[in-house]
Amino acid sequence: MVVGAVQDFLRLESSGGILLVLAAVLAMVLKNSFLADDYDALLATPVAVRIGAFEILKPLLLWINDGLMAIFFFLVGLELKREVLEGELSRPAQVVLPLFGAIGGMAVPALIYAYLNRDDAVALNGWAIPSATDIAFALGVLMLLGRRVPTSLKVFLMTLAILDDLGAIVIIAIFYTSDLSLTSLAVAGSALAVLLYMNGRGVMRIPAYVLVGVVMWASVLKSGVHATLAGVALAMVIPLRNPNDAQQSPLRVLENDLHPSVAYVILPLFAFANAGLSLKGINLASILTPVTLGVVAGLFVGKQLGVFGGAWLATRLGLAERPAGMSWSALYGVALLAGIGFTMSLFIGSLAFEHDGREHLADVRLGILVGSIVSAFAGYAVLKFSLGPRGDELPAADAEEKNR
Repeated sequence: MVVGAVQDFLRLESSGGILLVLAAVLAMVLKNSFLADDYDALLATPVAVRIGAFEILKPLLLWINDGLMAIFFFLVGLELKREVLEGELSRPAQVVLPLFGAIGGMAVPALIYAYLNRDDAVALNGWAIPSATDIAFALGVLMLLGRRVPTSLKVFLMTLAILDDLGAIVIIAIFYTSDLSLTSLAVAGSALAVLLYMNGRGVMRIPAYVLVGVVMWASVLKSGVHATLAGVALAMVIPLRNPNDAQQSPLRVLENDLHPSVAYVILPLFAFANAGLSLKGINLASILTPVTLGVVAGLFVGKQLGVFGGAWLATRLGLAERPAGMSWSALYGVALLAGIGFTMSLFIGSLAFEHDGREHLADVRLGILVGSIVSAFAGYAVLKFSLGPRGDELPAADAEEKNR
């Protein structure tokens, strides 16, 4: 049952990655066609929700980035909670290797970007853009290799991506907030207190949590803290276990119900809304601008150095062991795949230059596209070369090393 669930999850993520690619390609086509103005006008369409004196008025683009992406982060939060309580993150020994990889994979790309943009205070706001990994794309590329991929490699990549998402959540919470409204924060805090009370009292009705969660999201949106964090906070109070019916876990029900919507609707919509890049006037010099080069170098160079170097350091210090069936060359291939930062990198980029430096957004999109594509092809090539004909076999060189 567990193996079947994992296989279903992996199939869902890989197919979601294909939809992401198609949505991004469609956005690029529209942005570079006679429909470019219509594409921009669609995303700029004002959408309002008004209840009495309370009003939320935003263009469609921000409803997607602040609203639909809150659902995505809600799903990420549900997965994090489940993994911490009873999954891969519940066993410390299994977490150390991907944890070191995740820390290196966030720190090194950020340092590379910051160094290349050290003379531009506005451009420096994008330092976290190349620190993110897109789990859907990375797993999609990994799944192209089929049965040759050992389970240990899949688990490493999934755990790395989960920890990477957690790091992105912390970065957004600390570094990408605007002027705070204490009144709105107080309302959001009160809503969270109600949710905690409901959890403590054993409330299992999902609609009750969702209703209070919507109030919390709207309050966080008005507070200046990015609204997607409300999704993570809501996920943390959803009960994992139902004492009255072990088969009806509210968290698992929500996780299973949301996966298709997020993978097949929300993330492709986000890609469609944010990947539109005009290729007019783009040449080699465009890639060499500090922002674009910082993103490309961060994703392609920084990610592989950080993830692989962090994992190697953990084993050298004796804090972790390389799992059976995982060669160093295969681990390096996964480190390359971690440089696919599409969804999360675009999201952080939209936050970094939401107010100042909007002229850098095109450079950010170009850097993400180039860095992610190069990382995907390089990672696939390394893994295809390094993996044996079956996932449970080591390449000959590593097998000899293991037998010594």
